[in-house]
Amino acid sequence: MMRPRNPDERLHLNLFVMGCGHHRAAWRHPDSSAERLGDIAYYESLARTAERGKLDAVFFADGMSAGSVEDGFNWHLEPLTALSAMSRATRHIGLISTLSSTFYTPFHAARLVGSLDHISGGRVGWNVVTSMFDSEARNHGYPAMPAHAERYARAEEFVQTVLALWDSWSDDAIERDRQGRYADPDKVRRIDHHGEHFLVDGPLNLPRPPQGHPVLVQAGASSQGRDLAARYAEAIYAVAYDLETAQGYYRDIKDRVAAAGRSAPVPILPGLVTYVGSTMEEARAKQRALDECLPVAASLRQLELFIEQDCSDWALDAPVPSLPPLAEFRGPQGRYATILRIIETERPTLRQLLGRLAAGGGHCTMIGTPESIADEMERWFRGRGADGFNLMPPSLPGGIDDFVDQVVPELQRRGLFREAYTTTTLRGHFGLERPEGRHS
Repeated sequence: MMRPRNPDERLHLNLFVMGCGHHRAAWRHPDSSAERLGDIAYYESLARTAERGKLDAVFFADGMSAGSVEDGFNWHLEPLTALSAMSRATRHIGLISTLSSTFYTPFHAARLVGSLDHISGGRVGWNVVTSMFDSEARNHGYPAMPAHAERYARAEEFVQTVLALWDSWSDDAIERDRQGRYADPDKVRRIDHHGEHFLVDGPLNLPRPPQGHPVLVQAGASSQGRDLAARYAEAIYAVAYDLETAQGYYRDIKDRVAAAGRSAPVPILPGLVTYVGSTMEEARAKQRALDECLPVAASLRQLELFIEQDCSDWALDAPVPSLPPLAEFRGPQGRYATILRIIETERPTLRQLLGRLAAGGGHCTMIGTPESIADEMERWFRGRGADGFNLMPPSLPGGIDDFVDQVVPELQRRGLFREAYTTTTLRGHFGLERPEGRHS
């Protein structure tokens, strides 16, 4: 039996920014932000809305291929570039970007993420991914994605090397003695990393970031991914279709973190899609308005991406055909496991499954009033299925406006969420300590 929550514990909430919203048809809606996806002012306004709601962070995913552009396009602006501008439009909110350990080098990553931590005054997090698709690999000189085990072995060495580079400068290395030296060379050290995947001498050509280490975030779904998350992640994104699934993942990750000898809180943040209305009927109408914009062909292409097989000849109103077990699936396992659970639990027709996946691709979906959504969020929080949520509004900006204006005040009324920022860094928002430098 899990212990009850400390009365002082509060939810953590991030805004997951994704194009016009997480519903596959959001861009098709007459009121969508489709014309603004290349406009940095759009993203700055989203960040300011999230900051008005006192959220912990905004988060950008990233992809390295264009995908099916006819169905909507999510990757207009490179995330770190966009977050640099968003950092100047905000003061408190955290800024988290995906960056792939398969396609970058550790020095490049350490410099990019560390620079943004300096620019933002210590508000940056790095979502560590190994990337997913062969179409991405072929844009970076690979004929196909490396094997899963190879990607994760590279990712672990990548993270170790980036951490060493951030620590290659002591916090007190800079002296700025105008009659002498700028920095003490004894406090700026080579790392001399000679590993299986990387050769990096160092030191980094950037002083230690304000947070020491920008916050490491990961979404570990496979066993190997969970082990990596348990050793290094300081916050974890999760895919959880229901509370039971969320609780199992939560227990497993917390046990692995403890087994790794760590005492950090490591908040776990499942994705959450919300449709908010003053009544249930109004909330469901918002969902229908988006669902009715989505062509079946686009839904099928999304499902094919998730399950990595052709389903164009499947009958729409028949039960979903049997899928291979998780152990045999080569692609991203978290989403696939969620789809398997939806099929097992709901026994949907193909048409019903497509609707279920249209927004958030199988993440938890809550439809209702501010009070009913807060009830369910509290149930997940109290039941230790989540330490907070990665908010995935089905449409933007409307979905985050609804959440900030209606749900956040209800969470604050219940004492579940902050009413004001009390810290100035992302580490502070997440309740994480600043790490000591290796040479301090």
